[in-house]
Amino acid sequence: MRYAAIDIGSNAVRLLIADVVNNAGRLSFKKNTLLRVPLRLGDDAFIHQFISEEKSDELQKTMFSFALLMDVYQVDDYMACATSAMREAKNGPELVKKIKKTSNIDIQIVEGQTEANIIYSSHIERLLDPKKNYLYIDVGGGSTELSVFASGNLMASKSFNIGTIRILDHKVKPETWVDAKNWLKSFTKNLTDIGAIGTGGNINKLYRLAKVKDGDPLSTKKLNDLYKYLSAFTYEQRINELGLRPDRADVILPACEIYSNIFKWTGIKKTYVPSVGMVDGIIQLLMEKNLK
Repeated sequence: MRYAAIDIGSNAVRLLIADVVNNAGRLSFKKNTLLRVPLRLGDDAFIHQFISEEKSDELQKTMFSFALLMDVYQVDDYMACATSAMREAKNGPELVKKIKKTSNIDIQIVEGQTEANIIYSSHIERLLDPKKNYLYIDVGGGSTELSVFASGNLMASKSFNIGTIRILDHKVKPETWVDAKNWLKSFTKNLTDIGAIGTGGNINKLYRLAKVKDGDPLSTKKLNDLYKYLSAFTYEQRINELGLRPDRADVILPACEIYSNIFKWTGIKKTYVPSVGMVDGIIQLLMEKNLK
């Protein structure tokens, strides 16, 4: 079986095509093709609450291309989800209808809690010590999804409108930071030795920049040191001297800010970075749906 996952995020749009692998009765998936298009819909949605005609056009072309690729790859099933930017854009539902007409792709505009559920559907916590406590963190352009695991069980999960594009556009409300802080303190105050599981493009890039040995956790101290180091460079220097993509060079500092605050509020000292995200959770959901 071959499945496709489409994630229409605030910073980029992704397509993952994956093949289901049966290893002695245990099903998993292997990534076949992964494409990323940096449309940055969040700039329109968070400032104007509307996706501009130009961005709408670009998204429709991207979806049409994705539809052709899924056809060429003979995808058996797919799922397309749009998150924070499309949630806030007043013309989001209208744009979904246009894409259905031009590309025959059904897009679900998912709520924050649903987004969090999809992300931890990848079941990364199973690879870690089930006796320990973890905070699952996914930092996106428009929102941050947080899930608390204690002894292998999901205790609480919530999405907050704190994202890298929102911070750049000065669209994160002060009370949202307070809500996130209080929520985290409430659900982690009785937990000891909490580790973090970080997913998303920014934490993956930070992990590589920190030159951590594959499989080892990224220490909070190293991340804070990296935050200071990156802050010393201009946007242009982060592109030309550090080799970051233009659409990563600006959002990486707000991502550091989000992680730094979370670690300060919870006392987390290390983060595991398993290189998964929304599209991995979508593929997992497709596998579970079709197995049933």
